[in-house]
Amino acid sequence: MSEPRKRSSKRKPKTIEDLREDRNFQSRKQRLEAGKRLRDSVPRAAHATWKPSSKQRDPVALLEQSNRHRHPELVPVRYGRMLRSPFTFLRGSAGLMARDLASLPNTGIRVQACGDCHLLNFGLFATPERNLIFDINDFDETLPAPWEWDIKRLAVSFAVAALDNRLERKQARQLAMACVSAYRKRMRELSLMSPLDVWYDRLDAQTLIDMAPNAAYRKAREALMAKARTRIGDYLYPQISDEVGGRRRLVDQPPILFHVHEADFAKRVKLALKDYRNSLQPERRVLYDRYRLEDFAVKAVGIGSVGTFCFVGLFFSAENNPLLLQFKEACPSVLAPYAGASEFANQGQRVVTGQRLSQSASDIFLGWTEGSKGRQFFVRQLRDMKMSLPVEGASFEQMAMYAEVCGMTLARAHAKSGDAALISGYLGKSDAFDSAIGSFALAYAGQNAKDYRALVDAERKGRIKALREVDD
Repeated sequence: MSEPRKRSSKRKPKTIEDLREDRNFQSRKQRLEAGKRLRDSVPRAAHATWKPSSKQRDPVALLEQSNRHRHPELVPVRYGRMLRSPFTFLRGSAGLMARDLASLPNTGIRVQACGDCHLLNFGLFATPERNLIFDINDFDETLPAPWEWDIKRLAVSFAVAALDNRLERKQARQLAMACVSAYRKRMRELSLMSPLDVWYDRLDAQTLIDMAPNAAYRKAREALMAKARTRIGDYLYPQISDEVGGRRRLVDQPPILFHVHEADFAKRVKLALKDYRNSLQPERRVLYDRYRLEDFAVKAVGIGSVGTFCFVGLFFSAENNPLLLQFKEACPSVLAPYAGASEFANQGQRVVTGQRLSQSASDIFLGWTEGSKGRQFFVRQLRDMKMSLPVEGASFEQMAMYAEVCGMTLARAHAKSGDAALISGYLGKSDAFDSAIGSFALAYAGQNAKDYRALVDAERKGRIKALREVDD
């Protein structure tokens, strides 16, 4: 009689999904300890260093490569906006910095990264309930990626903006550290909250006003909130449109705003709008159906987006109430070559999903579509009380308060999609990570200034052409 077969002692290897599920249901203490152990393989001090990964690093060539999806006539506009200052250069060179960040150490902890996390991609906007909140408001480059990439780019943006404002290098470093410190402390607080409480957490206008350190700052914030409430389509559309032949039309202002004169363009727009409508949640379709398209034109926006195909649609209700929708071309994220391709075939869906996952509230008209020529877009309201806080000429004290708010906001965004306890365990309670990023931010600000000078030199030598707008 044969002996019974013995069970193999070897266990089937766990998949990534198994490991993620195991970690999700570990205690907070276990996840904090796991984060702390990561310091052995990636010391916090390792984040302080910046050194270009290649001696042949040509920032202008890398920028030229990023123009391959852009409208050729708008590329000079992009360069003109980037050439205003080292800070505007930083805003327009997310792909260049993504390449650099990918060469640096990271803990392997991934979140839904903003992808272009600089201080002007934070700001005020309206919730579906018409409440004013502060949050990240630009997700063109969003993708699951290391959390360090966002916080490093945000810290660098404060250092570069501070130097543009002619603050001292010591102050620029302090601002970068203030941003990271707020991120670290808020992440620790978020790690104590339930997933549902993290999801509901938001920073509203009244909280920002209440956080003002004195009466003068409170008054200034109240004025800013009041101004933001006027930034809606009802106020904008008369400025960019006029009556032509008894109908309201967007006014051509080439190369910033212009119509497309192609025989089948209207038909293509109609098909794209149908696709967009299908991306909306069913109850939002009811609202959308109460508006009709009146006009559609190309509109160059921002700095990093200039040259991509971005449109504005002017809609009216039966009683001629206006609605402005922005259709922004969604190309693959600048993080994709280093963090992996998106799980979504439509890049617009990538943006919308990342935005909904990261923000505390999102635009009710947020959706996506694909044109008949294969271009993919995400859609949102052109103005919905959206407003970035002014930093040009801001004092050190003003920038320090803003850095704190941005750091707190980024922590909440990362906690929604990532593991707050794991990240918090790695960061710890000391300022070791803050100090490291402060040093990195200053070093990379120097690299950014060098790259900016390379673009200035490229224009001087005729390698690139730049178009400076009237308000430059």
